[in-house]
Amino acid sequence: MPFSRAASTMADFVGVFRYSRRALALVWDTSRAMMLGLALCTLVAGVLPALAAWVGQLIVDGVVGAMQAFEEAEAPVLAVILAPVLQLVALEALIIGLIALAQRGLSAQQSLLRAILGQRVNVMILEKAGTLSLSQFEDAELYDKLTRARREASTRPLSLVTKTFGLIQSAISLASFSVLLVQFSPWALLILALGAVPVFVSEAKFSGDAFRLFSRRSPETRMQSYLETVLAREDSIKEVKLFGLEGLFLARYRAIFERLFGEDRRLTLRREGWGFALGLLGTLTFYLAYAWVVLEAVVGSITLGQMTMYLMVFKQGQAALSAILTAISGMYEDNLYLSNLYDYLEHPAQHERGVLTQGVSPGDGLRFENVSFAYPGGRAALSDISLHLAPGRSLALVGENGSGKTTLIKLLTRLYFPTEGRILLDGSDLRDWDAQTLRRRVGVIFQDFVRYQLPVGENLGVGDTQAFEDVQRWRQAAHFGLADTFIERMPQGYQTQLGRWFKNGQELSGGQWQKIALSRAYMREDADILVLDEPTAAMDAAAEANVFARFRAHARNKMTILISHRFSTVRSADLILVIDRGRIIERGTHDSLLRANGRYAHLFRLQAEGYR
Repeated sequence: MPFSRAASTMADFVGVFRYSRRALALVWDTSRAMMLGLALCTLVAGVLPALAAWVGQLIVDGVVGAMQAFEEAEAPVLAVILAPVLQLVALEALIIGLIALAQRGLSAQQSLLRAILGQRVNVMILEKAGTLSLSQFEDAELYDKLTRARREASTRPLSLVTKTFGLIQSAISLASFSVLLVQFSPWALLILALGAVPVFVSEAKFSGDAFRLFSRRSPETRMQSYLETVLAREDSIKEVKLFGLEGLFLARYRAIFERLFGEDRRLTLRREGWGFALGLLGTLTFYLAYAWVVLEAVVGSITLGQMTMYLMVFKQGQAALSAILTAISGMYEDNLYLSNLYDYLEHPAQHERGVLTQGVSPGDGLRFENVSFAYPGGRAALSDISLHLAPGRSLALVGENGSGKTTLIKLLTRLYFPTEGRILLDGSDLRDWDAQTLRRRVGVIFQDFVRYQLPVGENLGVGDTQAFEDVQRWRQAAHFGLADTFIERMPQGYQTQLGRWFKNGQELSGGQWQKIALSRAYMREDADILVLDEPTAAMDAAAEANVFARFRAHARNKMTILISHRFSTVRSADLILVIDRGRIIERGTHDSLLRANGRYAHLFRLQAEGYR
């Protein structure tokens, strides 16, 4: 049983190195020139130290021989005697200079690669994020994968490649040192191994422990990051101060840190304690070899120069072997963290199979046929929704918060996919439509729209990336969205920075931000489906009336969907659906629903009572 457990552990240890090849390929694709430069510098830095040690031996023996020649010569000429030694000194100086140049080359290329490779990996992570569906982003497990990948993976590929080249360099050095040491005694190589292996085993063990600790506590570190954001962001600090949440959230932030730090401290103390104890073995073996070499020199088995060389070679060989094992341990740790990156990058995305740019029944409009949707875990959000919205017609959705209205819009925009039934546009299933074509046909403003920390014009331009910098389109969209009047009064007009994150940024009121978001929806000139989800919740009554007057004028011949709790805005819709707990419980016009005296009529009278 212990043997099988050990074999399994070794298999896991070896198996995790499968990411090394992928990391090397990634660096090769990023910069082949610098990869070849690393290889050349590694070769030079690996071979020359042994050559320097050998030349050092020749210098010492040459000095001893020169001293003897100087004493025995009848008319000694110092320059003639020392000339060969000085040539060797010059050669060693050249070798040391080349080693320094190779080390500088390694450092410079690693620094440059760190920047471009970090950027490359971050782009890969963000590109993958662009392929994920909204429901996948809402999956806590996948979000943990994304968080872990972003936290470490941008630095780990270069770290792995650096350690790989460091391993090669140390291996070359160790091989060249071994050629010299084996001339002294083959047992010297065994002594080298005995001094380094225990520390390696310890480091590999604790590297695995550190990675498992890192992976297990991703939710806690994410919560700590969230609390830090809430306590330091301008969009949350008002409420934090108003409710006096600073102390509560800061205490929770500290508690998480103290718990995580306690785990780190225990692991660090165990890691360094074992590393120190096992490192003493390496020190002991070196000094045993030291004594051995000295004794051999004393009895005359080796020359003084050879003694100097063997001591240097043994010390450097031990350092090279230790570097090799440390590199392997570090590569093991880097591979563990890279598993996070590739686990995330290889997470299956929901395939966009659609290619249609036109439906089989142009002009048929939008149809929901027995559509149901359930979130992961089984919670049903919509059940058996059927409706038809023809071009030129308007639809209003009414219901309590959480009844499924916004979820229905997310299905329409293909942010979610139905779990049952199908949605048709012009007679063709939404799944069969080309995603970009479909989204160009839809102009939507969600109630939780994004307030981009960008200039005013670009805040509008995001509504249509093809017109992102089109000033004329900005002005036209702002006119339809009733934002032009306050934009023109701003310090730099459409170039005014919005938000407080950047210098000279201007903050807007809630109603002004809603007009910006509404104008953003008008940027899509080709959109024939307009969706407004609580578009005027932060506006006054006069602004609301103007918005919907402008909206009705702009929406002729288009399909319009409106979600609102204000019955003054939904009563003019051609069809009103009352949704409760994901089901349509009433449908009709405003007048017919009042006559039915059901939920809609009850809610309408409650709201009307407030205006009396």
